[in-house]
Amino acid sequence: MKRNLISLFWATGGILCMIVLFAFVTPQDQKVGAAWTIPATYKAMKNPAKGDAASANVGKMLYAKHCKSCHGGSGLGDGPKASSMKTKIGSFKDAKFQALTDGEIYYQTVIGRDEMIAFDKKIPEEEDRWAIVNFVRTLK
Repeated sequence: MKRNLISLFWATGGILCMIVLFAFVTPQDQKVGAAWTIPATYKAMKNPAKGDAASANVGKMLYAKHCKSCHGGSGLGDGPKASSMKTKIGSFKDAKFQALTDGEIYYQTVIGRDEMIAFDKKIPEEEDRWAIVNFVRTLK
């Protein structure tokens, strides 16, 4: 009898622990973000290093440091911090995203909005900012 009670106690405790853990691990209800309003000057910006493989390699390193925790390793929006966001993080593989101009991607990366923080202070070099744009383009 005592052995059955101990087993029941541990089983109940295990189930309660899994319920609590599951509550923190499962994604919360996330909203889809509103459309970005990007100034025309950014839309028209020309990427000075477009298609440059060396630039994309630098961008890959910067992406790993600054972006991967939210956007994920392959740009699906599934990084470890993604589930804690109020807004669903979109995929860089999405055709709608890839149809953006380089200037629009630059704006989203550097200026940001809401939960997408601005990286103008963390990535002050213009060349590095474009390198991230170039790397994100490889995540088709």
